[in-house]
Amino acid sequence: MVIATPLPQPREEVRSTEAVRPARLRTGPWWWPCVLTLGLSSHGLAAPLLSRDELVTWDVVNRDTGQILATLQNVDAVHGTYYLLMHMWVSLFGDSVISLRLPSVCAMAGAASVTSLIGDRFFGRRAGILAGILFALVPAVTRYGQEARSYALVILMVALATLLVLRALDNPRSPWRWAAYALTLTGVGLLHLIALSVVLAHACVIAARARDDRSVWWKSALTLLAVAVCVAPLALLGRSQAHRQLYWVPKPDVWALSSIWPDVFASAVCCGALMALACLARPPRKAPALLCAAWAALPAVLVWLASHGDVSYFRHVYILFSLPAWALLAGAGLAATFHSRKATAALLAALAVLTLPDQKRMREPFEHNAPVPLDYAAAADMVTRYHQPGDAVVYDRQDTWKLDSGVQYYLPRDLKMRDVFLARTPTAINDLYAVQCPVPDLCLRGAQRIWLLTQGVGQDPFNAISTDQASALRTRYRATMSTSVTGMTVTLLVRKEKS
Repeated sequence: MVIATPLPQPREEVRSTEAVRPARLRTGPWWWPCVLTLGLSSHGLAAPLLSRDELVTWDVVNRDTGQILATLQNVDAVHGTYYLLMHMWVSLFGDSVISLRLPSVCAMAGAASVTSLIGDRFFGRRAGILAGILFALVPAVTRYGQEARSYALVILMVALATLLVLRALDNPRSPWRWAAYALTLTGVGLLHLIALSVVLAHACVIAARARDDRSVWWKSALTLLAVAVCVAPLALLGRSQAHRQLYWVPKPDVWALSSIWPDVFASAVCCGALMALACLARPPRKAPALLCAAWAALPAVLVWLASHGDVSYFRHVYILFSLPAWALLAGAGLAATFHSRKATAALLAALAVLTLPDQKRMREPFEHNAPVPLDYAAAADMVTRYHQPGDAVVYDRQDTWKLDSGVQYYLPRDLKMRDVFLARTPTAINDLYAVQCPVPDLCLRGAQRIWLLTQGVGQDPFNAISTDQASALRTRYRATMSTSVTGMTVTLLVRKEKS
């Protein structure tokens, strides 16, 4: 896709009045969406329990820098930049739920601001503010603004890279603008390689500008080459680890390309509303709309095509960075169709009300672990209440992921229990998976009381662990208490008296 019409330059009337415009008004295009996004993402920030992926973040960022780098050689290299940034953050502000999630909150607020600035540039001041507000109202913005993963930061960096490429094209002679674009785009790739697919949209506007200034061809080529050199080592390492990490993702069919969007927005209502408004966009120039359309749709198509090889990458979280583009188009459509402030406010209010159930769902305790909720906090509370010095623990690691880390996070930090069947911790082997004791009978070592924490309710908890472990425990211990919490069973085993 090549845009045939040039991008609009900043409007002359904007240039002439910018110097005399009051500071309060100059901040308008980004300030209100920023505050709204910050407020919505902060509300109920600690309500959902940590997800399995967030527990991975907590696990990795609490290792020292050398251990993190060693771990990245084996697994999760594509998230390495985020882990290193969060390692520094946690060393300063701790690892509470709020601390772990706060960088994502701030990143989403920043993304709303940048979205508004792009909208102001492309479609006018009013459309820019509306784009930022619509972005803030998307339930997925709240959901992943409250997630201790890299997705919010990726959204911010993609939006910022888009703004910076436009600024570079305003003045192609400025090496500093191209350097800023290259640096930001490199940051995009280091945070999430798939997000670099936004370059397809950037290429459209670069080609349009190059029709008037041929030097743009080689300047943009050098910029993108520099970015490619910087991210190539990570891409090669990430590719070698992809099958291990994404083996479970199915290859998408044709229907998946359209059915994924309600998940991207975390709301079918919001998805339909923003897409409908996007269709109403009638900008005076086609180039801005084409750029936003390419940004909104092309990355999903590219990921869909790439997912028919050895590894499937087709997950909705990997294309969340297209949300600002949808908000920009929807803001332009809303501004073009509804000229009355009252009508616009009424429509925004209606959208907020209609998506309120989805917003509430984002803050439910087990939403981050859906569709398999596990109440780590309740299980940890049960252990804390009845714990005695010398107690040991056995975690279900048979068919679960991060159940042990989940319970450990919500246990008091000074409550230490020997993990009976743990031979080597993930940290010790620079991995995300533990090595369990090969001979369970030899690992019991005379513990008098053992807490058995397993996934599932209403069943024999011994069936949740390996046969060898269950046999060793059944022979020497009896269950004196068994309590079910959401998705889990907490069982206290006491050593049998010798007959």
